[in-house]
Amino acid sequence: MDSPFMQHVVSMLVERNLSVARFEFPYMAQRRIDGKRRPAPKAETLIPDYAEVLSARPYPELPCFVGGKSMGGRVATMLAASPEHRDSLSGVICLGYPFHPPQKPDQVRTGHLQDIDCPVLIVQGERDPLGSQKEILEYQLSPQIRITWAPDGDHDLGPRGASGYTRKGNLTLAADAIADFVAERTA
Repeated sequence: MDSPFMQHVVSMLVERNLSVARFEFPYMAQRRIDGKRRPAPKAETLIPDYAEVLSARPYPELPCFVGGKSMGGRVATMLAASPEHRDSLSGVICLGYPFHPPQKPDQVRTGHLQDIDCPVLIVQGERDPLGSQKEILEYQLSPQIRITWAPDGDHDLGPRGASGYTRKGNLTLAADAIADFVAERTA
């Protein structure tokens, strides 16, 4: 939650008058304590952790958007697809969705994204190794899913130096897309 990427994105969202709360999954918090990098647990096992944070929000009557970067976004979509949570959410925001594991494009993670009825915004790098634009355009996804493409972006939305695009430009694009997505659903 304190990565430079997340800090930068959060500051840009706050500049756009959005309130943001961050948390980290217990396995990431444990890394802070002991410094040991362990494999991430299965995404399904993290849904209760996300639901616990969601249930503790101080103003449950206000519109609520959930999301995250990579695995956090994936878990947020799984939470939003579950019957017990979908009606309490206004939308889901994913930055760099992991459509498949690294170098395993045959192992797609889109089952729940085919029928999700909660509005979803995915900001994805065009050349993300966990789901490129070419790959994603072939997936069957719910019409509730909107994808904003970060030009020449990788999994962190960063473009190659010679592309003519910048990380700052792609992060600005992401923040603007998120602010528009929220505004459309809270007007």
